[in-house]
Amino acid sequence: MRIFTFLLIQAFVSLKIPAQNCCYRPSGARLNAPFQRSLITLKIVHFGKYPYKLINLWTFLEFMRPVLLLICFLLLGYSTYSQSYSIIDGRAIRFFTEAEQLVKERRYEEAEEKYRDAIKREGSFLEAYVKLSQLLITQGNLQEAESVAGLGKNRLSGKNATTKHAVDIGWVFSNIYLKTGKFDQALSQFKEIDPLFEDSFRTNMYYKEMKAQMDFLEQHLGNVKDIQREQLEEPLNQYQLQYFPVMTADGVQILFTKRDGTGNFDEEDIYTSYVTTSGGWSPPESIASTINSAYNEGTCTVTADGNILIYTSCDAPDSEGSCDLYVSYRENGRWSRPKNMGKEVNSRSWDSQPSLSADGRILFFSSNRRGGFGGNDIWYTVRMSDGSWSEAKNLGNVVNTSKDEISPFMFFNNEILFFSSDGHQGFGGKDIFLSRVEEGEFQEPENLGLPINDHQDQVALFITAQKDYAYYSEMSSSPEGDRSLLYRFPFPEEIYLGDNLIVTGGKVLNSKTGEPVDATLSLVALTNDSTLYEFKADGKTGDFMMLYPEKSISGLYVEKKGFLPKIYNVERDSIQNVEDLKVELTPIAAGEEFVFENVFFDFDKYELKPESMSSLTRLVKFLEENPNVNIMISGHTDNVGSAGYNKALSLQRAKSVQAYLVSHGIHEARVATEGKGDTNPMVPNNSPQNQALNRRITIRVL
Repeated sequence: MRIFTFLLIQAFVSLKIPAQNCCYRPSGARLNAPFQRSLITLKIVHFGKYPYKLINLWTFLEFMRPVLLLICFLLLGYSTYSQSYSIIDGRAIRFFTEAEQLVKERRYEEAEEKYRDAIKREGSFLEAYVKLSQLLITQGNLQEAESVAGLGKNRLSGKNATTKHAVDIGWVFSNIYLKTGKFDQALSQFKEIDPLFEDSFRTNMYYKEMKAQMDFLEQHLGNVKDIQREQLEEPLNQYQLQYFPVMTADGVQILFTKRDGTGNFDEEDIYTSYVTTSGGWSPPESIASTINSAYNEGTCTVTADGNILIYTSCDAPDSEGSCDLYVSYRENGRWSRPKNMGKEVNSRSWDSQPSLSADGRILFFSSNRRGGFGGNDIWYTVRMSDGSWSEAKNLGNVVNTSKDEISPFMFFNNEILFFSSDGHQGFGGKDIFLSRVEEGEFQEPENLGLPINDHQDQVALFITAQKDYAYYSEMSSSPEGDRSLLYRFPFPEEIYLGDNLIVTGGKVLNSKTGEPVDATLSLVALTNDSTLYEFKADGKTGDFMMLYPEKSISGLYVEKKGFLPKIYNVERDSIQNVEDLKVELTPIAAGEEFVFENVFFDFDKYELKPESMSSLTRLVKFLEENPNVNIMISGHTDNVGSAGYNKALSLQRAKSVQAYLVSHGIHEARVATEGKGDTNPMVPNNSPQNQALNRRITIRVL
């Protein structure tokens, strides 16, 4: 697979191997009994662009394998051996020392045979059992390594066996159990040998890392979540490879990367499917001819409403580097021609695995560019008011580490970032973590625990806006070849994802003609004037989608230049429960009027409350965008109190709005005021609710 490369080892950079094309290799991960599952088990590297330059993953691993094996081999052991051995047989010792030399020369197969010769010559040669099992571990032959270590353990009852030999073999078993996901056995074995380590070894980095992981295991082994996975039904999963699924907030559209084979020239494309009326899935199809091309397109992200798409493409003619991010907008029912996101976002390095915030205002992605903390880091960029994107910035060292952070996914509430990492404490390989945003700052990442994470690489996770399911892809191997399929599982309720989100939609129409209007809809928290979500209605149909946090106090602002704004108080108007909200915008014309919602006063007061700022700032914007418009600000009250008092109070409230506008640059001559008191009620004053509706400010175009 060619898009979401994450095996770009730092040594690769120094070797100056070109990193443009991509190739694919499965990690060999399997489902870990009883849950036997790895969220995504695709591992990728991209290399030379043209056939005569092609260096695939196998070549790269063969090139780097001696270096990596030697490093791993030297680091696995608890102790180093001097010229004193557990045996005295000179020929067996000679085999052993020859094997050690062969390891230094990176001739590992020959070294393995020499270690075996030493053991055949002298079955009590404990050092040879340890070194052979270590070498087998570095080669990935864990089953054989466990068998050899077991034979060595059986010899610990011999007269020449020492505590040091027992610790060495116990250390090997601890590593084997960790790498095979036998966490209970790994913890038990480590606890058995931990008291026997020499003080000098306890200061070693490798002991400290092992001790930290064992403490982590002890904390999590008693808290295994109950998860039942299911494979997505046909007609999905009909291709050899499909991976990196994402969905719209309403759950009716799924997008994924599709690939027909594992060869270097098998292209990647973005495919999509929709929920049918019967509850199944429609046959997947290419997302658009404007998106998929002769190059590789994949690892995409969409906004909650499905109208902004960002994806990765490698080797395109306008590429800034190896793999770049591209953006396309759904306009009038069609995807626009994609554009490279440019040098502010892309780099000459690998840029991939994008994740948009729900409304598309922030983009997170993974990159191995300079300026990070490790191999791959998570970066972000912000969409500006003119539609351009800000210069990408590193997310910082709370999330990023000296190792790899990949596959970001910002949950729909814009408050929880999921990502994959091997730099934070985990179960082995890459684990899925989440970091919560509090007061604008990312908090210390939390491991999602067992069995979502295990000893294999877990690379990506997508969770629905309703928090009911987590979607992922999983690799499997068979004699017929490798396959990657789409799966899901019910997301555990004990992992808190914040308040519930209500997903609804509607249409924005011209009140005079009934035609669709491509208005901007902003959901704003009235307590602090922060925009929670911002979406745009489709210019062809008028359709829009909106997310409503269940417990927020918010206002919905529907705006389009040339029209009067439409303002709602979400909670009072209960619009989050309206499945098909019809919003009618009125073209600006003399005499047209709208209710200026979300302007608040205390009882019997005319000073503006802080919660009024959202509406006031938007009224300033409206007048700035329409410099020829003059308005009348009218104050209204309910029927409590005398007519004269109510008229005076309503006028003072109108003047408070006028004063705010003038203080923010609007000429006083453009904003007249009047107090209507209780003379013009919207509804009868026969209930507290109706009286609240009648206490209002209206704006009329003069």
